[in-house]
Amino acid sequence: DYDALAGETISIAASPTPHAEILEVVKEILAEKNITLDIQVYNDYVVPNTVVEDGTVDANYFQHTPYLESFNASNGTDLVSAAKIHYEPFGIYPGKSDDLANIADGATIAVPNDTTNEARALQLLAAQGLITVRDGAGLTATVNDITENPHNLQIEEIEAAQLPRTVQDVDFAVINGNYAMEAGFSVGKDALATEDASSEAAQTYANVLVVKEGNESDPAIQALYAALTSDKVKDYINSTYDGAVVPIF
Repeated sequence: DYDALAGETISIAASPTPHAEILEVVKEILAEKNITLDIQVYNDYVVPNTVVEDGTVDANYFQHTPYLESFNASNGTDLVSAAKIHYEPFGIYPGKSDDLANIADGATIAVPNDTTNEARALQLLAAQGLITVRDGAGLTATVNDITENPHNLQIEEIEAAQLPRTVQDVDFAVINGNYAMEAGFSVGKDALATEDASSEAAQTYANVLVVKEGNESDPAIQALYAALTSDKVKDYINSTYDGAVVPIF
């Protein structure tokens, strides 16, 4: 009920891209209801949580749930997700080859070398039917969990941020959405395949709206949630980020 909040200010801490940009659209929606959205932009991943914990800011939008859970565990904070908003999909990008359907025997595929990202990359390759990953390996999968590799694919593990620069040296590379975007790749046009919204990775690593536990049903948070998950925001995300940011609401 927006009316009850007329004249109020809601504060939110956010990362610059894409979070604060998306919130500018939310700000317009709330302004039409005479509600002010105060967007506070941070480049670090600690203060946006501490200001919500101590009550100086109402909510934040910058992180995914696994990060939130580890932050709570390390800092003794009581922060919770109020909603899943978007995910930034991994994509398989062409290097020397661009035909996944007719992949060559022994083709090289570069993947990120850190645990989480490597697992996401392997699960995306498995979703395309290129390899089979052991049941239950989930988002902890490593190359040791590959149970079938019919094309004898050579998996090269490379530091995630380096992948866009080394893609031309391999047949294909699986690249994080943010690194692909920063390197000028279009997730929508250049990726040969991307993570599906229903995938475990998308659901797990969705970026969430976070509040202090107990405030989830607060009218201000409900108004913020309604505006953030509106069609206007969905349309903005889809038309602005070219597949690099995907709504999950």
